[in-house]
Amino acid sequence: MPERDGYIAGVSCWIDTTHPDPDAAVTFYGGLFGWEFEDVMPPGSEGKYFIARIRGGDVAGIGPVPEGAPPMAVWNTYVQVESADETAAKVKVAGGATLTKPFEVMDAGRMAVFTDPEGAVFCVWEPKQHKGARVINEHGALNFNGLATGDLEAAKAFYGSVFGWRVLGVGDNFQAWALSGYGDHLEQLQPGNRQRIAEMGAPGFEDVVASIEPLQPGAPPHWSVTFMVDGADEIAKKATELGGKVLVAPFDAPWVRMTVLSDPQGATFIASQFVPENRDAQPSQESMSGA
Repeated sequence: MPERDGYIAGVSCWIDTTHPDPDAAVTFYGGLFGWEFEDVMPPGSEGKYFIARIRGGDVAGIGPVPEGAPPMAVWNTYVQVESADETAAKVKVAGGATLTKPFEVMDAGRMAVFTDPEGAVFCVWEPKQHKGARVINEHGALNFNGLATGDLEAAKAFYGSVFGWRVLGVGDNFQAWALSGYGDHLEQLQPGNRQRIAEMGAPGFEDVVASIEPLQPGAPPHWSVTFMVDGADEIAKKATELGGKVLVAPFDAPWVRMTVLSDPQGATFIASQFVPENRDAQPSQESMSGA
């Protein structure tokens, strides 16, 4: 997979995780995925912000819990925008809320944190020097972002207004957020991409920017992150050895074998192994009960 050098507006471009103990998170994810890290904060800074890399390419960030936020570990999804300030105005009109107003992140970019009308938290990123993840869709790198929502119609209205997303159905068991024109962008980066997707039996998937996940009983609406792995069973075992937990044991789903994990500080994430033979797999309700 060639490295990415930027994204278009409306596409998830970056993920990071905030932790009460960022150094402990570095130890866990370095052991789990083989990431290498660099603290990119200026000398003398009170806090640390680690950039995780594969082969020198940025993958994700690990930082401290923001001041005033609950002391809990979470993974965060960032969507690229042309203007964080204009997006803040769109969010307000569409019924969302601003948790953190747009602000400069040194010379890296400008960001803000919002919630959709159901309360799912997401971030936006207006890039400057930092153009998002360079390595994706390979072992240990981001593969998907997903929204778990209990009100799809409300989510369609909100995200359609803010980002121009629409809902795309792929087969009988998968719905996703799609952005018109994204497939054209990917075709320029990877000629033949559209044909490969059509041959897999998923025409239109080239426009997909995020997945839509069922909201499990008792769980609040939220955004999730999914990492691609070479083996779901193996990564679940390794996560446990490193002090994490298996929340949902590995199970087969359409196109993949996946598992839901948490790190030692409680941040949850999904690990997904691409399995073409599972194209028509039907996950049981029991397998998804903890997702």
